Amino acid sequence: MAASPPTRSPSTEGLLLVDKPAGMTSHDVVAIARRALGEGRIGHAGTLDPFATGLLVLLVGRATRLLPYLDGEPKVYAARVQFGTETDTDDATGKVVREARPPIRADVDRAISALTGAVDQEPPAYSAKQVGGQRAYDAARRGTPVKLPSVPVTVHSWEVKARTSDTIDVVITCSGGTYVRALARDLGRQAGSAAHLATLRRTRSGPFYVADACPLDALRGGRCSPMPPLRALSSLAVEQLDMAAADRAARGNLVDATVPGDRAALVGPNGELVAVAERSGASWQPRTVLRDA
Repeated sequence: MAASPPTRSPSTEGLLLVDKPAGMTSHDVVAIARRALGEGRIGHAGTLDPFATGLLVLLVGRATRLLPYLDGEPKVYAARVQFGTETDTDDATGKVVREARPPIRADVDRAISALTGAVDQEPPAYSAKQVGGQRAYDAARRGTPVKLPSVPVTVHSWEVKARTSDTIDVVITCSGGTYVRALARDLGRQAGSAAHLATLRRTRSGPFYVADACPLDALRGGRCSPMPPLRALSSLAVEQLDMAAADRAARGNLVDATVPGDRAALVGPNGELVAVAERSGASWQPRTVLRDA
């Protein structure tokens, strides 16, 4: 008689929010989560640079299948821009490549206005963008940085929190794919000065907030558990199923649709996320199934 497959613990699958400290990569945090939770399948919804801190959104176990459905807009960052020097990385980790007098307040305000709304942004030379099959940061480290084409991003707002003669603290709300390092660089240039990003902290990604995130030490110590997978799908309609319908959905079969929308989270009678489904007439067609049939 064949051995039964191992039973998965629901507590090791789902949504995990982590507050990343400075000095490590996002992949380092994923590796720590894998060891702490005993789960190899962990995916992230957007990385942070090593010097940055703040919110990392992770999906654990079979919940990694939900990555395409995550709502990651907008991104919100608390940042400090340092005026007077521009660096090759556009942040405090790089070498100074240009110096200028700090700008006056009026010029900074005009630059902020110019960098609000739809912006064509040139990514940093030290970025993961690929040109001709190579990463931009690899070329930059070899001393042959490549010219990266500008990409459209949206900067919803800058909220000024504090100013000194050569710094400005801001909260920036923007679209995914926006490089805040590049915003700092361009703020200096637009203001007739030079600037780089001194500090960066991500405080929000879509419906997820760093205030709800697990500190890294708590994660290491086994004191963090993923939230139920359904918490990752706050923007989807929810279709409540009885046991018979949940069993049909788990096998990939159509179930009746009683709530509006083109896509829905199908939830069983015990609150378990069974599947994400797309509308098919008056029914839901499961597309991503999480529950065993």
